[in-house]
Amino acid sequence: MPKRITVALDDNALTAAQDLAHQYDCSTAEAIRRAIMRHRETVLGQPEAGCPERVRHLKNLFDLFEGNDAEEEVRRLKEQDEGF
Repeated sequence: MPKRITVALDDNALTAAQDLAHQYDCSTAEAIRRAIMRHRETVLGQPEAGCPERVRHLKNLFDLFEGNDAEEEVRRLKEQDEGF
């Protein structure tokens, strides 16, 4: 259940929140919520609840790139860039 709180922002913080809202294309309140969640993840790390999902996504990526020769791929891309 969402709870309401009141936060007093100085001019710089309000401008920053509005800039984020514009960047995210959302309300200022939603931008502040997103910023809080991202900051928490930066400081405290990812919540344990999301760990199995992240592991599943990483496994899918490993499966997608299995057998890929990275050096050959880089060589091919360089050749394309150079017009060979």
